[in-house]
Amino acid sequence: MSDNNQESRVNRNRSTYHKGNKHIIRKVLLSIAAFFVVIIALGTGLFFYYAASAPQVTYNALSSDNSTKIYDSSGKVISRLGAQNREYVKSKDIPTTLKEAVVSIEDRRFYKEGGVDPLRIIGAAFGNLTDSSLGLQGGSTLTQQLVKLSVFSTAASDRTLKRKAQEAYLAIKVNRQYSKDQILEFYINKVYMGNNVYGMKTAAEYYYGKSLKKLTLPEFALLAGMPQSPNNYNPYTYPKYAKERRNQVLDAMVRNKEISQATAEKAQRVSIKKGLAKTHRNTDVTSVNEKYIDAYLKQTLQELKAKGYNTNSGLRIYTNLNLKNQKYLYNLANKNPSIAFPNNQFQVGATMMNSNNGKVVAMLGNRKTKVSFGLNRAVQTDRSSGSTMKPLMDYGPAIEYLHFPTYQTVQDTPFTYPGTTTKLMDFDDRYEGDISMRRALVESRNIPAIRTLQEVGISRATQFLKGLGITQKSPFQLQNGIGAYISSEQEAAAYAAFANGGTYYKPYYINKIVEANGDVHKYSQQGTKAMSSATAFMITDMLKGVMTDANGSGTAAKVDGLYEAGKTGTTQYPDNYLGSVPSYSSMDSWFTGYTKNYSMSIWTGYDKPLEPNHYVSEQQSTIAQQIYKYEMAYASQNLPNVDWTKPNDVGEIERNGKMEYYVAGYNTGDMNNDSSSSSASSSSSIITSRSSSTSDSSNRDSSNNTNNSSGRASSDIESKPNDDSSSSDSNSSSSSSDSSSSSSSSSSNDNNDQKNNNNN
Repeated sequence: MSDNNQESRVNRNRSTYHKGNKHIIRKVLLSIAAFFVVIIALGTGLFFYYAASAPQVTYNALSSDNSTKIYDSSGKVISRLGAQNREYVKSKDIPTTLKEAVVSIEDRRFYKEGGVDPLRIIGAAFGNLTDSSLGLQGGSTLTQQLVKLSVFSTAASDRTLKRKAQEAYLAIKVNRQYSKDQILEFYINKVYMGNNVYGMKTAAEYYYGKSLKKLTLPEFALLAGMPQSPNNYNPYTYPKYAKERRNQVLDAMVRNKEISQATAEKAQRVSIKKGLAKTHRNTDVTSVNEKYIDAYLKQTLQELKAKGYNTNSGLRIYTNLNLKNQKYLYNLANKNPSIAFPNNQFQVGATMMNSNNGKVVAMLGNRKTKVSFGLNRAVQTDRSSGSTMKPLMDYGPAIEYLHFPTYQTVQDTPFTYPGTTTKLMDFDDRYEGDISMRRALVESRNIPAIRTLQEVGISRATQFLKGLGITQKSPFQLQNGIGAYISSEQEAAAYAAFANGGTYYKPYYINKIVEANGDVHKYSQQGTKAMSSATAFMITDMLKGVMTDANGSGTAAKVDGLYEAGKTGTTQYPDNYLGSVPSYSSMDSWFTGYTKNYSMSIWTGYDKPLEPNHYVSEQQSTIAQQIYKYEMAYASQNLPNVDWTKPNDVGEIERNGKMEYYVAGYNTGDMNNDSSSSSASSSSSIITSRSSSTSDSSNRDSSNNTNNSSGRASSDIESKPNDDSSSSDSNSSSSSSDSSSSSSSSSSNDNNDQKNNNNN
């Protein structure tokens, strides 16, 4: 073969190779192009599909204050948010400098784009990826932001592809219907500016005490930058962030050629606090029944915020509030002459909720105060709950985990906290010896409760409390069995589990939210099983006696004829303060009770209990019970009055003329003898059974029943002895003996519940 032929063949092969490569490349490019065409087609189709279901955007929606209405459970409007805190300003009265500042920071291409800006979206995406300042403005145009504020929810959960498509479609529509000046006017009047202020005209008066026309360049820049995060850019609370944002606006105005660099630098040197108003006109909520619903409304708005909503979204919020019960509760604390409040400083925090679903139906956060959204004492966790913890941390877990019967024998004998010299005492400085668990709970005796908790163990008690929505940052300790820092809201919810047979529901306030576009969001709580129905029934049966037994600590709370149960709680003063207050004075007084319909918890006391005369006297300790009594009687009208039914897994025996209960399968021993305690109970030094005791009232003349000769010492409050003693789950012999050194210890008399307090 000649060289020419060989060369010709090589050339032909090369030609064929190149043609094949070009063909493959062409196919790949065509495939990629086809893929993008399909994606664009699908995206366009999806966009128009979503756009077809977009809500209507009207002039009223764009120009109105978009106030949010709040309703009670019957559908009555109880509050309107937003409208009263906004003064509308027409475009012709908006200073040019403010318009320039807003456009520069929010949408530099505002006067050129058609409602949606593809370049802005691409730039924002690139800026977010590279973390550069190009993403400073985000992807939404000023018109899109207006649409979002006027029509859609601002909840994070609603930032979906569908909403973004509808938002873009409506922005294009708004851009065609209204002029740029009109759109800017809508936006400047609608934005939220913090402190319940809406619109920049109102913001100028709130922050600077003057009209828009009198603001300076630095002040215009601050207002223009605030809508992005009004709370964080508040110059009063976060001056550093406010200044940074103001300076960003000034830099944006330079880039947009609205001001010179020199002008910007001069304005940036001005103190962020210069010109700020020292006083403000009232911007609080205007409510039909503001004085009645202040605490409830405050919690509703917190729940709304947690769901991601803003109050300037034209929402209709339907709450669980029973306005009749709420008004009655307010009047009990502020106007009822039947309750002898010592003075106007004496305070109340109360929560009432549906026992069967977690709906909070009434709440009182204060009395005799005119401060809107003030301290809500119903949800504060800075006061000890006293003996209302005993069913929750001591006896409830004992039944649940150890299967104690209601007649379980417990010891009311000298007790010293393990590893310390701190003695625990009862309200009467007496020891009753071996008594039943029922009697110990009814009379609210401390020592048997702590001994029971010691038998249960802190870990299991903590587990039980967690199931009832009660937790704390630091581990629970032994002394928490007679007092812990929880709120009336938490207690009402926890006791509701006893009422409904063992299911815990987290408290909630909002039943339904209807957005401006008509979308409806309904809310409820899914209950979780916190204890067995046997535990709930047996605790309830014992707590009935707190209100009905002659020696019960809560007889002042009893509503005649009503099936109910409840528990008292008081906390005592520190030892070094006892000489400054009368005997049997308390720092706090609680009552938490329930029916099958409602659960209610009330705290009473002073905000500053260590100030002179700010103690709760023996007589005043029943005020919480009286509030419960009157409120529960009123709320229970026309509702079924039904007693609790014994579950199938609960056995019953008659002892000492009283029906007692036990968890079926755990009742062992002679029914006619006090030694027939739960088989789950050990012969420990904490809880014992003695055949010699046949009556709850026996052995009262024993040496253990004498008054404590070492004197009465107490802790700073009920739940905290004057030491950091550990809460060991194991039994300690020192806990059941009276140490010779205990007379010099700082002991706690941890319950001031009165046995024979029958005042109504």
